[in-house]
Amino acid sequence: MANDNVELMRGEPEIAVRKLAIPIMFSMILTASYNIVDGIWVAGLGQAAIAGIGFVTPIFMILNGFSVGLGSGATSSISRAIGAKNHDRANKAASHSLLIFLVASIVLTLILMMIQEPLLKGYGASGQSLVEGIKYGTPLFLGLFAFMFANGASGILRGEGDMTRAMYAIIVSVILNFILDPLFIYVLNLGSTGASLATIVSSLGSACVIMYWILIKKDTYVHVTFKGFKFDSEIAVDILKVGIPASLDMFVMSIAMSMYLIFISSIGGEYGIAAFTSGQRLYLFAIMPLTAIGTAVAAVSGSAYGARNSDYLSRTHTYGTKFAMMFGVVMTSVLVVFAPQLAMIFAYTPDTAALVPEITSFLRIASFGLLLVGIGMPSSFLYQGIGRGTTSLAWTIIREVIFTVSFTYLFGILLGWGLLGIWIGLAVGRILASILNFTYAKYTLRKIANEFNA
Repeated sequence: MANDNVELMRGEPEIAVRKLAIPIMFSMILTASYNIVDGIWVAGLGQAAIAGIGFVTPIFMILNGFSVGLGSGATSSISRAIGAKNHDRANKAASHSLLIFLVASIVLTLILMMIQEPLLKGYGASGQSLVEGIKYGTPLFLGLFAFMFANGASGILRGEGDMTRAMYAIIVSVILNFILDPLFIYVLNLGSTGASLATIVSSLGSACVIMYWILIKKDTYVHVTFKGFKFDSEIAVDILKVGIPASLDMFVMSIAMSMYLIFISSIGGEYGIAAFTSGQRLYLFAIMPLTAIGTAVAAVSGSAYGARNSDYLSRTHTYGTKFAMMFGVVMTSVLVVFAPQLAMIFAYTPDTAALVPEITSFLRIASFGLLLVGIGMPSSFLYQGIGRGTTSLAWTIIREVIFTVSFTYLFGILLGWGLLGIWIGLAVGRILASILNFTYAKYTLRKIANEFNA
């Protein structure tokens, strides 16, 4: 199977992007269901619990982001080695990736445990929402190693084009989460802590499945062994030059999320935070297909770049953009048309029913950003695929901080449009930044073509 996946990545880019994106799409939608399922069960705990978990979200993005980002570094390094037909380098990249995941999980756990409470207070959490946030966050951060190896090791599979088994591992995790959420939250009466523990145990299940394939069954294209292992700084740097910026992508988005929370808290208090948190869960769910297509673009473009094939590289980006835009239109339509019904998923109790109008407003305005995020997302993943992680990071900063934070502050605070202004700013900022990102990607591809053909 692994060799078939490698040949697929080396073949027609349109076919490769489409075939690789579909299982990634299912994987990410299933992953996003973590948030949806948690939100449904936590809604029964009341508004304070919803807000408390909402305050943890930016920190969780850092935690999850580093694991996904380092996995992206593994994907890029392995796929470029495969494109260059260098099997030995691909093997070394996989081995070094696992070592990096281990070290990073230990260091980040220590950091997150120290900064958790000050950050929550900085976001505006207080009283019962602070208590609920700490109850949810503490076990989540202690279980970082589970996320690191689940998401990071998935990057190894993606690097060799084995998206299907990466999807199977996610299915294991989601099934466990569906079972454990109500068990831990209500049957064992653990509340917010139970939601967190269910997520950790589920991720650990996914990590174990992937590590079984890589280290025990050994039927992947890359062969990982630590017998006679010698650390190669050049390979580690090659992974980290994409992995660190990709990890910081999530950190930057977390900073932006923190700013949104501060703006929203100053305008709408706990009510606004709860409405935003619920609506954001659905937005993140809707963006998953676009992220999946971008992930496929990263793997295929890495292979094309390693093979020095500028035509395949350009075709990968063009097809990925068209594919993502199509899904962007579909997902926006669903969120806009069914906004009231979707809002009720997270506001089905008497205590939370008042959130429905504001969640509906969020969905019908902020989701319009998805229409053109589809041209920006594949562009950012293109940079990761060709080993230019800092360029991808720069565009994340431009999109989330320079544009989106600025527009949410302008419309929501300066112009006094309140929560409505925040929702408008989210859409406008992301749309404008995505257009610029796409334009720069085309410029980058022309430069690479000139270099390859020189």
